[in-house]
Amino acid sequence: MASPQRKHKVTVIGSGNWGTTVAKLVAENTREHPDLFEEEVQMWVYEEEVVIPSSSPHFDPEIGEKPQKLTSIINTHHENVKYLPKIKLPTNIVANPSLVDAVKDSNILIFNLPHEFIGNICKQIKGKILPYARGISCIKGVTVTDDKIELICEFIGEQLEIYCGALSGANIASEIANEMWCETTIAYNTPPCDKRAVNGTNGTANGEPVEEHLDSRGQIIRTKLTPLPHVYPPLDHAEISALFSRPYFTVSMVSDVVGVSLGGALKNIVAIACGFVEGHGWNMTAKTAVMRRGMLEIIQFAREFYPQTIQEKTFWEESAGWGDMIVSCTSARNWRYSKMAVERGVPIEEIERTELNGQKLQGISTSREVSSFLRARGAEDRYPLFKMVSGIIDGKVKVEDIPSLFRK
Repeated sequence: MASPQRKHKVTVIGSGNWGTTVAKLVAENTREHPDLFEEEVQMWVYEEEVVIPSSSPHFDPEIGEKPQKLTSIINTHHENVKYLPKIKLPTNIVANPSLVDAVKDSNILIFNLPHEFIGNICKQIKGKILPYARGISCIKGVTVTDDKIELICEFIGEQLEIYCGALSGANIASEIANEMWCETTIAYNTPPCDKRAVNGTNGTANGEPVEEHLDSRGQIIRTKLTPLPHVYPPLDHAEISALFSRPYFTVSMVSDVVGVSLGGALKNIVAIACGFVEGHGWNMTAKTAVMRRGMLEIIQFAREFYPQTIQEKTFWEESAGWGDMIVSCTSARNWRYSKMAVERGVPIEEIERTELNGQKLQGISTSREVSSFLRARGAEDRYPLFKMVSGIIDGKVKVEDIPSLFRK
C-alpha cells in the first residue's frame, strides 16, 4: 500500500477555557505525530477586545490599558489571557477570527462551544468545509425541541452532511490545562465508507460494499457520506486516540455515541441539583442520593428514547458515565455556581451573569429544554429530579422540596 500523500489537518471551533485546553493538547499531538497530522492547528476565536492588566507579564507600557484583539494576543503571546490565563499554548496554534477561513481545508473539525450556538455555527460553514471532513463534538449538550431530542454530534453531522463523533468524560478544563492527569471517553463509530480494506481502498471488503452507516436510533443515516480519500492516512479509533491522548489525558475509544452524549449532557442537570443541595447546607450523603437518582433518570431516558442502540455499560464503565457524574457533582462549575446561587439567595442566572465572564452554564438550558421535551410527551412526572431542577431554576419550586421526591 502506498504511503499517504496528505496529512490530516485540524481545526478547533471554539476558544473558551475548554476549547483552548483541547486545542492545546491536540496541537501537542499534531507536533508529535507528523506522519498523521499537519502541525498547525487552527483555532477559531470569537474576536473580542481585551485589556491586558499591568500585573500580566504580557503588559506593554507603550500600549497600556488600550484594548487589544484577543486573536492578536493569543498569536503573539501564546496565551488566551481571557479564558485560559497563565497557561502557555503551543506555538503551532493559530488563533483565527474568521470561522470560514479557520475551517478551510481541514478534514478534522473539533467543536467546542456552548451548545446553544452550534446551529448558527453550522449555518455559517455549511458548504464551506471539505465534503469528507469528520468531526468530534466536545459539547456536553443535546438539541431539544418539543418535537424531538437530538444528540449534538448527530445534529452537527446532519447540518454539515459529515460524520461527527463525541468526546465526554470526567474533565475539568483548568486541571487538564495544567496537565493534571485524568481520563476521557471518545465515541467514534467509524463510517463504513472510511474503513480501509487490505488494499487501502475505502468502503469495500473483499470487493463487496460494506454495511450501511446507522444513526443513534438504528436507522440508516439520511446523509450520504463522502468517503475519506485514500491520499490521507486512515481515520479510525487509533488515529483519533493519537490526536487526543496525552500522558496527562487518557483516552478510551468506544462506539456508543448515545451513552457518551447523553451522559455528558444530562449529568449537568444532576450537577445543578447537587449544587442546590450543598448550598442549602445538606451534606455528602444528600448529594449521593441525588447522584443516584440522577443516574437512574439518565439511564431511563436513554432506554426510553434510544432503545435501539444504547449500551448501558457506558454509564457504568466509562469516564463519560459515573466518572463524569461524580466530578461534575463535586467540583465542576454547574455544581459550583448553583451552590453559590443558593448560598447568596439569588437566581442561578444572576450568578451566571456576574461570575462567568460571558460564558454560559450548560445545565440551565439543558434542564429547561429536556423538561419541555418531556412535558410535551406527558412524561415529565416519570423524571421527578429533572422536573424539580427545572422548577427551581424557574423559581417555581424551592430547594427545600428536593427530599420530597424521594418519598414518592
